[in-house]
Amino acid sequence: MSSRPVLGVIACQRTVGVEPAQAVMERYIRVAMVHADVAALIVPSLPDLMSAAEVAPRLDAILLTGSPSNVDPAHYQDEGGEGPFDPGRDAIALSLVERMIDASKPVFGICRGFQEINVALGGTLRRDTSASDELLRHHAPDGVSFDAMFDHLHPVHLSEGGMLAQAFGKSELEVNSVHYQGVGRLAPGLEVEAKAPDGLIEAYSARPNGAPVIAVQWHPEWDASANSDSAAFFRLLGRAMRGEV
Repeated sequence: MSSRPVLGVIACQRTVGVEPAQAVMERYIRVAMVHADVAALIVPSLPDLMSAAEVAPRLDAILLTGSPSNVDPAHYQDEGGEGPFDPGRDAIALSLVERMIDASKPVFGICRGFQEINVALGGTLRRDTSASDELLRHHAPDGVSFDAMFDHLHPVHLSEGGMLAQAFGKSELEVNSVHYQGVGRLAPGLEVEAKAPDGLIEAYSARPNGAPVIAVQWHPEWDASANSDSAAFFRLLGRAMRGEV
């Protein structure tokens, strides 16, 4: 049996008990392995001990996941912003985007990962997606349960002829919305794949240096086994890793 492609999944700096830990929620890994049919390796965010240049040649693609932390605004020439921040993840994730693209390997993003890729390629973020008169509320109110947070939904319109519209076979999806930040200025070279009703960009794609970049602001890994659209998203990633997209 031939080997499956290997997906790197970025880890975050967390605290487990009283100790620092490199961690990623299992739902990202499990759903990718099941629906994309890939093997997976966790990539630690420890820039003092390794570089993205060492890791990229050993992976077939990278998945930058969601996280409670935010990208430091200094990376997109802004000031202020609310944490928590994860400087180790910023360093590894942003440099991995560049290294994987240089190596013509796919780059995938979910939520924070969607924001990281945009920043790595020269875009900016806005930090008011749950408290702006211009936008619908993109995060559930404070105080709801964890499950209810992911039940906060809105529609997105898929760009006609886009990669996602073709993969899903439809023009609109209902997606969960669990983010306080979003795209401010889209990075050069990225093509809009989906927008929310308020015009906020919810997905984009590109093919720099021949390999696909695919990222979404929502969380398709959440309960993907019960959501055919979410499962289809990960099947798309699997096809992209096999050069079929």
